[in-house]
Amino acid sequence: MGIVKISEEMHEHLRVTSTALSRSINSQAEHWLRIGMLAELNPHLQYHEICRMLINTEYQTETAKLQFVEKAS
Repeated sequence: MGIVKISEEMHEHLRVTSTALSRSINSQAEHWLRIGMLAELNPHLQYHEICRMLINTEYQTETAKLQFVEKAS
């Protein structure tokens, strides 16, 4: 884990947004970083499409974990 220095203004945006969305400041920052990275890699996608992609990926990961546990039992 590393330390990322950000401006006081950005930290304030993170604090307000994280409170509004019931996330920790670190979780909010990570969310914005993930969205920004995916937006740069997929400039044709809109915000809601990127969020849907993340949700679908999480569902696939969880489904794979459940299938592994079921097979191991």
